[in-house]
Amino acid sequence: MPPRRISRTITFSLHPEMFEEVQRVKEEEGRDMSELVREALRLYMEDRELRRKQRLERLRSRQPDPGENDRGEINEQWN
Repeated sequence: MPPRRISRTITFSLHPEMFEEVQRVKEEEGRDMSELVREALRLYMEDRELRRKQRLERLRSRQPDPGENDRGEINEQWN
């Protein structure tokens, strides 16, 4: 019995200009399409996680609105 494949195959499309650019990068770097796509997705996921953490940090450090109490409810005096 042959070993089970660990990776999954996906299909995606690129505009012709982007495809040509990727083809040039593949040739320049001696890499295949799968390597380039995996690297691009890894970088995207790392950047996405960093942006998520930064957004959470901004929310945590946000000063409360003077018109809201600790639970985010509107204080009567500010209406």
